[in-house]
Amino acid sequence: MMIDGPRQPPANGQRPRKLAILVHGYGANGEDLIGLAGQWARDLPDVQFVAPNAPQPVPGAPNGYQWFPITRLDPQETNRGVESAAPVLDAFIDQEIARYGLTPGDVALIGFSQGTMMSLHCGLRRAPSLAGILGYSGAMPSRMTLNEQIRSRPPIQLIHGDRDDVLPLGMMFDAAQGLCEAGASCQWHISPGIPHGIGPDGLEIGGRFLGKVFSGAYA
Repeated sequence: MMIDGPRQPPANGQRPRKLAILVHGYGANGEDLIGLAGQWARDLPDVQFVAPNAPQPVPGAPNGYQWFPITRLDPQETNRGVESAAPVLDAFIDQEIARYGLTPGDVALIGFSQGTMMSLHCGLRRAPSLAGILGYSGAMPSRMTLNEQIRSRPPIQLIHGDRDDVLPLGMMFDAAQGLCEAGASCQWHISPGIPHGIGPDGLEIGGRFLGKVFSGAYA
């Protein structure tokens, strides 16, 4: 299944040297996240941004898409969902690497909510390693199978609001623990007063993280 979405080319007008793939949450679309590119482009002038729409429309939500259906926050349902959607995101990553003539080490995944679940699931099961994974307001799916399936350990930054009533803050700590148990490098940050969204501090920290992983500072 082919997917696509809005793009923002490098701010320097040159051929992309790095690629940031923004993976949106449930019921949103690529337009919901491509705006982040404008926040970071000045400090990341050689980065191509792309925000694909997830493959499935959400019933009753005009222009809303999902990577997989969610009826309740049930771990087994989430695990089945990410596993079924992973081949679509993986194929998109491969397609974009080839499109711009880059390598996996030139690519970062930036997820929000369900997009963070997808980014963690796919990014850790790919080899060679991606440059990094930045996850906002998300959770760790398939934690019980990660130790067996992990193929790379890119740098990871998790950011979560302490007022999140959609995916509570504890889910970030659960994800961080699972990553640690699998030997992955993970940093985390709590955004005070932020609900299920991205605050100014999260934008700033996320931008610094991308700058470091793209410059090889975590290598």
